[in-house]
Amino acid sequence: MQHANRRAAWTVSDLRADPSWVFEIDDRARRDLTAAVRAAADPAKTMLDYRQDDFDLGSAWPVIAASLREVRDGTGFAILRGMPRDGLTADEFELLTWAIGLHAGVARPQGKASPFMTAVRNAGTVYRTGKGRGYSSNADLDFHTDSADIVLLTCYNVAKSGGMSMVSSSVTAHEVMLSERPDLAELLHQPHYFSRQQEQAADEAPFYPNPVYDQRDGLLFSKWNRNRLRSAQAIDGVPAMTARQHEALDLLDEILRRPAVMHSMYLRPGDMQILNNHVTLHSRTEFQDHEDPALRRCLFRLWLAPPDGVALPESWRPSYRSVEPGTVRGGIVGQAYDAARRAFEIRQAGDLGMRT
Repeated sequence: MQHANRRAAWTVSDLRADPSWVFEIDDRARRDLTAAVRAAADPAKTMLDYRQDDFDLGSAWPVIAASLREVRDGTGFAILRGMPRDGLTADEFELLTWAIGLHAGVARPQGKASPFMTAVRNAGTVYRTGKGRGYSSNADLDFHTDSADIVLLTCYNVAKSGGMSMVSSSVTAHEVMLSERPDLAELLHQPHYFSRQQEQAADEAPFYPNPVYDQRDGLLFSKWNRNRLRSAQAIDGVPAMTARQHEALDLLDEILRRPAVMHSMYLRPGDMQILNNHVTLHSRTEFQDHEDPALRRCLFRLWLAPPDGVALPESWRPSYRSVEPGTVRGGIVGQAYDAARRAFEIRQAGDLGMRT
């Protein structure tokens, strides 16, 4: 299909020729962000107590807003460089990440316990298990999407070695597959079954159906996580995959890692990576950490539902619950929120003019 946003179908050479997906925070904007966090920080507050208007992001906000538009309407991802990492503690940097999220969308839960902010660091998790999560391991990750419209990742510390970030356009990968093996590309538009990694709510099955690709309003959408598909094959009630389905998914993963398709980069301290989960897939190499706990790799991750999100395919509903634009959707949904989390969600949606 012809994608309505042709810039989403990029190659590595396209990114090198046009680096408009890279944004830079200047000295004044860094000062504004530091002042905003220090003026608002209150040790008596939890993150859920803060409001969008507690943080005046000053001259930094137009640059951040431009990067978000690039994620929605352009390549589907952006790098924002120069956040004030050196002038902030890890707690202050985390709060800054949260403050940007409050301006950009409604935070979505990333696990059954409903954490809205995740520290991405090695906690010894075994990734390739029925309940493994990549963010808490140091493993080499499969290419995947997260369960939200946007994932925002800020870098505080880098690893001693490894931890390279990779991003590929799922639109480009689909076009390559169509040109090489249209018979296999067609299979990716059929339902596949993904494990909830033992984080389902009482009203949810331990797995859900979702095609790897689907369309709506001239746009192509992708949703892919091989680890969750592999885990689902061990769950009662999940249909066994066919040899041709395996062949199609193997080809997809191979295309995503081709040098012309896969963009590789190391995030630096103070970088923010923003990804549109509907048109990109991302991965990371294995990493080795520093011995000193204060130096170990640490990033902060937010999953966001933006107020200007597009309508999703109907086939996304089992995962996202809502597919309508301008609604709070995505994340590990269906779990029982406590009163504070639910109050935050309703309040933040109201601040952004969204529907819950």
